[in-house]
Amino acid sequence: MLQSPTDGGADRGTAADDRLVSIGTVLTLLRDEFPEVTISKIRFLEAEGLVEPQRTTSGYRKFSADDVERLAQVLRMQRDHYLPLKVIRDHLDALGRGEQVRLPAPGTPSDVSPGGDDGGTGTATADRLGRDELLAAAEVGANDLAEWESYGLISRVPEGGYDAEVVNVARLLAELGRFGLEPRHLRAMKAAADRESGLIEQVVAPLRLNRNPQTRAHAETTTKELAELTVRLHAALVQTSLRVRLY
Repeated sequence: MLQSPTDGGADRGTAADDRLVSIGTVLTLLRDEFPEVTISKIRFLEAEGLVEPQRTTSGYRKFSADDVERLAQVLRMQRDHYLPLKVIRDHLDALGRGEQVRLPAPGTPSDVSPGGDDGGTGTATADRLGRDELLAAAEVGANDLAEWESYGLISRVPEGGYDAEVVNVARLLAELGRFGLEPRHLRAMKAAADRESGLIEQVVAPLRLNRNPQTRAHAETTTKELAELTVRLHAALVQTSLRVRLY
């Protein structure tokens, strides 16, 4: 079971508020068991109706302990039983009614096709989104997505569908668009990100090719650390450049 999120960064208003936590705290609580979970995945599962956090007057999500445990159940069913989201939703609804649910044996793919979860636009999982799921989770329009794809700002993964992190990309592109920054203006940022990714790949490639499982695991940790440092450096360089230009 997950640790209770009672003190996990909740607001200090009322006793009820003390039992609610932010999406960032939910991420921290889940990552011990699910290291690959991201905020984008949590938002995606919310968009799919698998969890319904409360909202503050400012629109921020607040999750209860039951919400966190429900998310953990969803992720377990996907990880251990390969169940599509529609089936998971039905199982959770049945459990909520006090009914017993039979799950396939752990590690055995379900005989239910997951294609129904994405409207025929690619298999949808917590790690992979179909087109409709991406539009719903990012709250953007189909025309915007098509334009971003035409400029190479968003692309499908080779296996089909979109990586869950693309939800964040789409949201940020939409926000920048409100300031008048069009996709053609942002191609340089995508090119810079690709170059930075290539640099990180050069560093970790020898580790990933190593036969030692611990070394390969170290490669994953190193990749995340380098990515975080790269993002921080990029932000610092932009801030420094703006100070020179504007002040």
